[in-house]
Amino acid sequence: MHPSPRRPAAATSNPAMLLLLLCLGWAPPGWGWPRGSSRGAAGLPPNATTPISIMGLMPLSQSEEDQKSKIGRGVLPAVQLAMDQIRNESLLNPYFLDLRLYDTECDNAKGLKAFYDAIKYGPNHLMVFGGVCATVTSIIAESLKGWNLVQLSFAATTPELADKKKYPYFFRTVPSDNAVNPAILKLLKYYQWKRVGTLTQDVQRFSEVRNDLTGVLYGEDIEISDTESFSNDPCTSVKKLKGNDVRIILGQFDEEMAVKVFCCAYDEEMYGSKYQWIIPGWYENLWWESWINSSQCLSKNLLAAMEGYIGVDFEPLSSKMIKTISGRTPQQYEKEYNAKRGDGQSSKFHGYAYDGIWVIAKTLQRAMKYLNATNKHQKIEDFNYTNHKLGKIFLDAMNETNFFGVTGQVVFRNGERMGTIKFTQFQERKEVKVGEYNAVADTLEIINNSIRFQGLEPPKDKTIIQEELRKISLPLYSILSALTILGMIMASAFLFFNIKNRNQKLIKMSSPYMNNLIILGGMLSYASIFLFGLDGSFVSEKTFETLCTVRTWILTVGYTTAFGAMFAKTWRVHAIFKNVKMKKKIIKDQKLLVIVGGMLLIDLCILICWQVVDPLRRTVEKYNMEPDPAGRDISIRPILEHCENTHMTIWLGIVYAYKGLLMLFGCFLAWETRNVSIPALNDSKYIGMSVYNVGIMCIIGAAVSFLTRDQPNVQFCIVALVIIFCSTITLCLVFVPKLITLRTNPDAATQNRRFQFTQNQKKEDSKTSTSVTSVNQASTSRLEGLQSENHRLRMKITELDKDLEEVTMQLQDTPEKTTYIKQNHYQDLNDILSIRNFTDSKDGEKAILKNHLDQNPPAQWGSSDPSRTSKDPIEDINSPEHIQRRLSLQLPILHHAYLPSIGGVDASCASPCVSPSASPRHRHVPPSFRVMVSGL
Repeated sequence: MHPSPRRPAAATSNPAMLLLLLCLGWAPPGWGWPRGSSRGAAGLPPNATTPISIMGLMPLSQSEEDQKSKIGRGVLPAVQLAMDQIRNESLLNPYFLDLRLYDTECDNAKGLKAFYDAIKYGPNHLMVFGGVCATVTSIIAESLKGWNLVQLSFAATTPELADKKKYPYFFRTVPSDNAVNPAILKLLKYYQWKRVGTLTQDVQRFSEVRNDLTGVLYGEDIEISDTESFSNDPCTSVKKLKGNDVRIILGQFDEEMAVKVFCCAYDEEMYGSKYQWIIPGWYENLWWESWINSSQCLSKNLLAAMEGYIGVDFEPLSSKMIKTISGRTPQQYEKEYNAKRGDGQSSKFHGYAYDGIWVIAKTLQRAMKYLNATNKHQKIEDFNYTNHKLGKIFLDAMNETNFFGVTGQVVFRNGERMGTIKFTQFQERKEVKVGEYNAVADTLEIINNSIRFQGLEPPKDKTIIQEELRKISLPLYSILSALTILGMIMASAFLFFNIKNRNQKLIKMSSPYMNNLIILGGMLSYASIFLFGLDGSFVSEKTFETLCTVRTWILTVGYTTAFGAMFAKTWRVHAIFKNVKMKKKIIKDQKLLVIVGGMLLIDLCILICWQVVDPLRRTVEKYNMEPDPAGRDISIRPILEHCENTHMTIWLGIVYAYKGLLMLFGCFLAWETRNVSIPALNDSKYIGMSVYNVGIMCIIGAAVSFLTRDQPNVQFCIVALVIIFCSTITLCLVFVPKLITLRTNPDAATQNRRFQFTQNQKKEDSKTSTSVTSVNQASTSRLEGLQSENHRLRMKITELDKDLEEVTMQLQDTPEKTTYIKQNHYQDLNDILSIRNFTDSKDGEKAILKNHLDQNPPAQWGSSDPSRTSKDPIEDINSPEHIQRRLSLQLPILHHAYLPSIGGVDASCASPCVSPSASPRHRHVPPSFRVMVSGL
């Protein structure tokens, strides 16, 4: 009699379970069978007479709280089925398997005692079958080498037992927890996930899986970007994973911690279409319901975070419709198992226990064949715990196992089962199988259309940062280019007009060469718009870098050419009409061209130094990430191309300072000459307006362009519009009045010009402000009357000549008086005499007018001796002072009559001096002097 391990008293309370245990060889205390006696001989084949004892170690208690005991009780129907089928097939004749069960109760001490009692009191066990609890199994497995026993487990999945140096005699039909790692690797490769993070509970079982996974992923071009672990509160670790932009999370934790993890994931919004959780798949059905009360989140929130997670676990039964070693398909076996267990406890390990019995039977069969072939005198029943030769035969036979069982292909690699791993997905509150991994063939099979992701496509393994160039909108570029082309066409038309009519006095008097420079500068400015709109979407990086320099040169030269010409013309007007002393000054176009050339020379010096010392380069500015407008699982990082260099601020400061001072000085000159208007001779007033226009638009354009540098469309639109409006308005101000004048009055080029010269003397600053305004054209009907009036004036001039001769004769007796008259009035007399020989030539007009004005400024016309008072004695009519006063009154009258002949005052003038502030003595002029003098 051999004693069996003590069983719980509850074992006898279930008659059906007690009967099953008795059939399998478990004996209550005090029960036993004589050595060599046959159990259930009636059910054995006639020639199966010798039992082969197998030690069965597993928890068998009836406690409902002991999950491990449920495993032991759940596999017993499968074990009975396998033994019955093996006996019926006479696989081991003349032997039969005698499985003796010993309850380990998942306790290290009790399990070790049961093992030693089985060795001491039981028969010679050829093998050990079982091992459910990791700690008990590891202790026993470590001592197997000393007892020369091979152990086969069907439920011990702890990775620790894979160490063949420590556990050389240990095998298992169930894949270890580490067996899921190759399957996970295959899944990651299938969806091209190359960046993952791990979240592990601080338990040895999970830590070992995580460590093995690190080794599996190493060298496979898959990055573990973050590794987090936790003991009780996973929220901190979840936040870190999110902070590191981990999208694919590989979790290792039990059901209780899984509830907490998904609650934290919901709070951190780490679920949905952007995230994928991969966790253990061995949780019980509806596992979350047992732990939801211990969490702080609502059930709907937890289920929302859990939706779509993928569970990875070994496959309990093969899904293939193939007959197994027993002659049954896995589906047929499952039906028999369910019928066998009835209402009893089920276990997901029952298929591995079933295949385990077949592995033992096939191992013993191979050992028998080996002994028969090599040593016919030795039998397997001769085995004992010190027979290392038979023990080695059993060990080698176990390694050669290879057959198709109900759990798939059964084959060992270093004692580890190369089984099938299944993938399930949590869909609408239930687990759905979506694929499986065959470890033997190293293949992954995804069931068609079964896996469902929250988005339109699988989640990305990281935030996909798609750099998107902020480029110029093509419609905007097209519209502004069209406007630019229209502007260039207009400028070309003005250029043609200016060249064609360059010999007409209206155009010739307004400096056509300077106007050509204004047109040229405007066209260069127009052309720069095309270059400013070309970015990386139109040209290559190298071409863009070249455009940086080209467009800077074109715009700078264009601005200087156009503005320089306007500046030069404004300066000429200022220099002539702000000459307080009224000295003779002639400024020709050549001098203005020199001014513009000097400005261009300064520009070229700056640009050449800029290009040589610190050339412009293409730089890329990156901005903060933005969500994809189309809703894709990517983030947009806008980038913007710039033309910059190392010392960009310094160079821009130099250019802005130079251009700014020039622009301010030009605006000052335009303001000073704001009252000057000579449309018949030049376009000074419109040039001044153009200077204002350029100055204001440039300031606005530069400021807004700087503020919108991160918005290329806005910046380009503003810069282009500023250039277009600035150039267009300038060209229109310069040329449109000329076009209108030539169209409305085609003879304006051949008619004499008239101008109105107005001088206002300001009391507050004693400065002279001259205003020259255009006058109305005389009608043809008045020309005849004016000619007769001119004849009368000629007679008047003759009489004045006679008076001057008499005065001269009267002063001849006094040499001092004669000298005085020659010094002070010699030029006046010459002017009067020159009128007789006056021609209509421009040079003659200018010479006479300027000579008289130089010697007799308008401020002195009709002036009297300031020292003279009412108390002075009656002066001599022949005195030099009296003669000077007479001439000061008469000569301006003559000049007033002469000026209209060259485009000056008309007959409507009330007096030679039209200023309201003129002296009263000069306001009363005979009406005969209110007509024009022409044809002199």
